Amino acid sequence: MAIASPSAPNFSASFCCSRNRPTQFLRFSSLQFRKTCPPTRRLTISSRLNSSTPSNGFVSPDNGDLQDELQHGVSNHSIRKGSPVFVTLPVDVLSPSSGMMKRKKAMATSFRALAAAGVEGVVMEVWWGLVERDSPRIYNWQGYLEIVALAKRYGLKVRAVMAFHQCGSQPSDPSWIPLPQWVLKEIDKDSDLAYSDRFGRRNMEYLSLGCDILPVLHGRSPIQAYADFMKNFRNTFRLFLGGIITGIQVGMGPAGELRYPSCPSQKLTRAWRSRELGEFQCYDKYMLASLNACAREIGMREWVNGGPIGAGNLGQDPESTEFFKSDGSWNTPYGEFFLEWYSGMLLLHAERICQETETIFRGTEVSTSGKVAGIHWHYGTQSHPSELTAGYYNTSIRDGYLPIARIFGRYGFTMCCKCFEMQDAQEQQMNPVSSPEGFLKQLLLAARICDIPLEGENSATGLDDESFKQVLKMSKFYSDGLERPSFSFNFNRMDKNLFEYHNWVSFTRFVRQMADANIFRAKLDLGGSDIWLSSTPAAVSGAVLAY
Repeated sequence: MAIASPSAPNFSASFCCSRNRPTQFLRFSSLQFRKTCPPTRRLTISSRLNSSTPSNGFVSPDNGDLQDELQHGVSNHSIRKGSPVFVTLPVDVLSPSSGMMKRKKAMATSFRALAAAGVEGVVMEVWWGLVERDSPRIYNWQGYLEIVALAKRYGLKVRAVMAFHQCGSQPSDPSWIPLPQWVLKEIDKDSDLAYSDRFGRRNMEYLSLGCDILPVLHGRSPIQAYADFMKNFRNTFRLFLGGIITGIQVGMGPAGELRYPSCPSQKLTRAWRSRELGEFQCYDKYMLASLNACAREIGMREWVNGGPIGAGNLGQDPESTEFFKSDGSWNTPYGEFFLEWYSGMLLLHAERICQETETIFRGTEVSTSGKVAGIHWHYGTQSHPSELTAGYYNTSIRDGYLPIARIFGRYGFTMCCKCFEMQDAQEQQMNPVSSPEGFLKQLLLAARICDIPLEGENSATGLDDESFKQVLKMSKFYSDGLERPSFSFNFNRMDKNLFEYHNWVSFTRFVRQMADANIFRAKLDLGGSDIWLSSTPAAVSGAVLAY
């Protein structure tokens, strides 16, 4: 039942209810780019050397001290070419109780090895649930200051992820990081702050975007709480911004991705995800109030009662459902209305966060980025059901990623996405209608059309040589023909397996290939002897043993 609420969001129904002509689906098999047409604008992520930023007593190549660079084996950063590689830090890098960095010796050894291998920097997830854990506006940045100082010492750059989502699925998970405790108390008082599906199941990974601008968090809206968090981060780390911290990625949904939690995030890593259609997340009172207002504005009161009928069950064949089948109601006036509203709310959420972020970090010389989910397991169908339930109005007759790219481009955001190592041939053995390559090519084309930089990521935790080759292939698909391509890769993530001999050899080879510098060999000074990382595990054995 729809709930009319006096606290309904100030939502413009015309935003989601306008009847736009569907964008014709684009085929990529014969797509070619002209090399004679450079983009009109290109944002780049650069590392500032010889910076005037004070060192605050920390050792850094940014102070212009070449001898210090050589000592730490990171002088290659000053001559970097090609696409830089970053490495995402372990989820449990900080202690949940104290907020301090764990395994400090292991981290120092690991950072030193990464720098010597030619890695550009690290990705540091900054968890809302750790920093602002107990009380609103009380922030603890100590552990993250330690990480940034360590990166500065070894000449590594830092990309900071503003993680406004839950990590893990339950308290027993090793990587469990919930939303802040004071936020969870507010959810206990008003369960509609969390997303809900048609069965009333609540998802606690991320606050419902239906209450984005409502003062439901001690007098602040979620958007205001996110903005205050980022402002405090900016003020705390101001001396590092632009020199050491070169990028800010802003979480916009579950797993940090701009999407609805149509499937719990932990399910998306499992092989049988191909059966998941997902559930529309529009049944909390704030989402229903918005849907009600939008339907009433166009005079369709019969469309106010929630999500589509006939959407089937999670593991059902799309062709067995009334809504998702090839000639289903997704392609009717009602289907178009609902999907435009549902995806429009997600776009509005992205717009609000991008606008706040651009204002907060304007003039700090850091790049900003947002992440799009890699949902590809129904890409070969007409309706793309798992994308629709996640909030991407992308079908065989409509491009759902171009509007996102346009918003990112408008605010100078880089687009980040996973799936770069995935291949159709492997995925289609389990699911014939899956196409990670098709999905990714469509997304990359949207980025090129909107002239925005790109960050790639891997979905699997470990990569072999074939996976690295696929990453290179897809990065070239994006970069081919661009005069100044701006592509970088976030390797997800650092653990002891990365430093095992065979994995390390493959990884360092990949870093060199991404840099496109065949003569590069990173030299690490250990006890006065020079050891080449490309041929021996000795340089990283300390990192392996320390874990």
